[in-house]
Amino acid sequence: MNTLRARLDNANLTIQALADHLAMNYSTVQRAVKMNEPPKRRAEEFKEKVEAFFASHGLEGVDGWSKGATNDQPEPQQEEINQDIELENPMLTQEAMKHFKLFRNPFLNDIRCVRDIYLNEDSRYVLAAMKDVSRNQGILAVVGDSGAGKSVLRRLLLDDLHNDGDISVIQPKIIDKTRATAAGICDAIISDISSETPKRSMEAKARQVERLLMNAFKGGQRHVLIIEEAHDLTIPVMKYLKRFWELEDGFSKLLGILLVGQTELSGRLNERNNYVLREFIRRCMVVEVPPLDHDIEAYLKHKFERSGCEYSKVMDDSAVPALKQRLQTRRNQSGSLVYPQVINNLVAKAMNLCASLGEEKVNEDIIKEL
Repeated sequence: MNTLRARLDNANLTIQALADHLAMNYSTVQRAVKMNEPPKRRAEEFKEKVEAFFASHGLEGVDGWSKGATNDQPEPQQEEINQDIELENPMLTQEAMKHFKLFRNPFLNDIRCVRDIYLNEDSRYVLAAMKDVSRNQGILAVVGDSGAGKSVLRRLLLDDLHNDGDISVIQPKIIDKTRATAAGICDAIISDISSETPKRSMEAKARQVERLLMNAFKGGQRHVLIIEEAHDLTIPVMKYLKRFWELEDGFSKLLGILLVGQTELSGRLNERNNYVLREFIRRCMVVEVPPLDHDIEAYLKHKFERSGCEYSKVMDDSAVPALKQRLQTRRNQSGSLVYPQVINNLVAKAMNLCASLGEEKVNEDIIKEL
């Protein structure tokens, strides 16, 4: 079978000569030679140019392309690309670890202490808002897409509150938040701030909760209720949250409420969509965890530094702009998926491909090939 590699070897032609003829990056052409497949985009055009290259040397073309390259593949929609990026969670191969001289995976089990957390100006603002609602007993909803770093900020908040020592955290542990109830939240409050057994009737639970919170508050202890996956909470439970928040001692609230959820939570907290929730919505501040559009390089430098590697030895200068472009979600570039977990996944794939091609660093062309 006359593969692309076989044709080049038999004619004593180099991959660089083919790349120069095609006016393409060496790594892209090298990958096509190695896999015997043209690039996914404009495959037929690539094969025609290869045929012209061999014809210019008086040689026959390639008649043994792999089966995966028989049909041209149209350029996929950007939304579909980004969905694939978000769902995949690739591992760095051993080949890539050796290629970049890494002894620790910078993207796996990467948060082991506070210093491992990257904070830019936006994330510091979100963290400050979370601390404020914990200390001053307000209502806050932290909203972000999957992989945006909400859980990391929550863990950092818990660490700070633990060090302060004067704020007790209440966290309902029910896995399925759609089945959370007011009685269940009462049980969580009672269990987390005391050793008492929850009363059986709802009236008795409510009185027990108020008494425990009041006594602790008079002793100088404050409390915050933190609920993750809050986008799964039902409308009735969210209405009850406002009533928990209304527990007070004089002018002081006894309980702060912090909701952490995905973007669906923003829709739930839209008064036009859920007018019945207006009492809660009008008292709830909503902050979004924004993407790292302008901080990709700083984020990656921090990641590689924490894993004992220099950023400049892994990433080329052209890689970050290509990453940002790759993670735009709409053609008008009004949306972005430049979130920590998505960046981790895409860079890991790029490093694997870079190592398999023998390239020194991840560059723009490698990002475009993903």
